[in-house]
Amino acid sequence: MKPLTTETLNNAQCNMKETVNVNIASQAFTLDQDAYALLKRYLDQIRRRLPEDDTETMGDVEARIAEIFREKVPSPMRVVTVGEVREAMDQMGSPADFGPGERPADEQTAGECDRTAVRRLYRSRTNRSIAGICGGLAEYFDADPTLIRLLTLLLILLGGLSIWAYVILWIVIPEEPLAAAGCDGNRANSKNR
Repeated sequence: MKPLTTETLNNAQCNMKETVNVNIASQAFTLDQDAYALLKRYLDQIRRRLPEDDTETMGDVEARIAEIFREKVPSPMRVVTVGEVREAMDQMGSPADFGPGERPADEQTAGECDRTAVRRLYRSRTNRSIAGICGGLAEYFDADPTLIRLLTLLLILLGGLSIWAYVILWIVIPEEPLAAAGCDGNRANSKNR
């Protein structure tokens, strides 16, 4: 074993990359930041080539990518790298294979990600601990989800809010649509906060 020196520490710092925790088809993965950016661009290109209402195909694409990542990265402690994302992209094919024409990015942003016109309260799919209630409230009020969770916990513990109220909200508030959950506009994306 080599002794720990300043030179080895400097080399280690050069090799470190930030990672991003994401959910792909309801499976958790850790990607390095470059791999995340590459995968996001690839999925956005596919999404723009599909009809706006075709969430099923996009879900199938994400499920297949998750399967490929599980084959290549069997341990949840391992990070998905750019090389593994490229291999998955090679297996999946070019975004052009998913549709003839690409919708402009502006059209997608205006159509799918515009949250200012109609704000609706949903249970979050991407930012959830139990049922997505606190994550959905945080997205609706543009607040920190951790703060909402702490307030909810305090209200439950101090008797200001019943656990039954949380269960009722769980039943009454609809789950966020798949198309909105995959959109990275003003909504919380798959990055951990």
